[in-house]
Amino acid sequence: MQIERVWAREVLDSRGNPTVEAEITVKGHTISAIAPSGASTGTWEALELRDGDKSRYGGKGVLKAVENVRGPIAKALVGMDPADQEAIDRAMIELDGTENKSGLGGNAMVAVSLAAVRAGAMAEGVPIYEHVGGDHVTLPVPMLNIINGGKHAGGNLKVQECMIIPAGAPSFSDCLRMSSEVYMSLKGILKDRYGVGAINIGDEGGFAPPVDTVDEALTTITDAVSAAGYSPGKDVFLAIDAASSEFFEDGVYSVDGLKLSAGELADHYVKLTQDHPLISIEDPFFEDDFETTAELTKKVGGRVQIVGDDLFVTNSKRLSKGIACGAANALLLKVNQIGTITEAGE
Repeated sequence: MQIERVWAREVLDSRGNPTVEAEITVKGHTISAIAPSGASTGTWEALELRDGDKSRYGGKGVLKAVENVRGPIAKALVGMDPADQEAIDRAMIELDGTENKSGLGGNAMVAVSLAAVRAGAMAEGVPIYEHVGGDHVTLPVPMLNIINGGKHAGGNLKVQECMIIPAGAPSFSDCLRMSSEVYMSLKGILKDRYGVGAINIGDEGGFAPPVDTVDEALTTITDAVSAAGYSPGKDVFLAIDAASSEFFEDGVYSVDGLKLSAGELADHYVKLTQDHPLISIEDPFFEDDFETTAELTKKVGGRVQIVGDDLFVTNSKRLSKGIACGAANALLLKVNQIGTITEAGE
């Protein structure tokens, strides 16, 4: 079985921004995938190739990346085995020839890599998860973003996401049901406390209420958990994505109405874990601050996930550095940060 055709087009993502949709045709069947992208991104992520033509989409067009798929990538991949994901990804990596995917564009490569993994699963007649992971798979406990801040909203809350983790649920379907009930409970509480404007939706589907601090946001969510009939810290736990690089400047973190050093911010996080059932903190410090991340991990890592997103950017070299110094104890895996399924798996 061979790849018969590789194609691409410019489409819009959920934020209305241009992105790349890639198609791979195998045995007359066409499989597609769209390159994802984040509102806040790490410096070390694979480069999204944008056109820079201000007359189209404010310079965010992706026609150059689309042409890279239709041209050199298609030429390299047509005739290859769709089930050989590593060979497909290695061919693109070699063709790109750069560390940050600036040759072909990370958005071009990830769209093709994602389309390829779908095509490979189809060719083998198995689900995608089995094609990628084999028989040893399990459903994760979901983390659901229900209050948005930072770049995902327009208010004073600096942290980007406040989430719930329904770890006490007996099944995945119960996780979703419980989370929906907490979400609806939160909606009512926000409307009562802050007015109807508080239930406006942020960039990622959570509410964007006029709360000023993380403590206020977590307290409100905890109240919603209780009002929904669940026990905070037993049935449902809390998590935040601080995305701290977004409020870091000149060595100072401006958060919760405070100006904090890295050490002071670490103490701030420790107190939050003591005051709330907070068991996961993502990107607590500036994206290159492995040292303070390691210090926080040492302090609370036995009971709290310290998650590296912008810290690691799904890059095996940065992950190895983090492991060596004890920075973080969990990894957020995003294929678009590195460019291909194969590299993400490494």
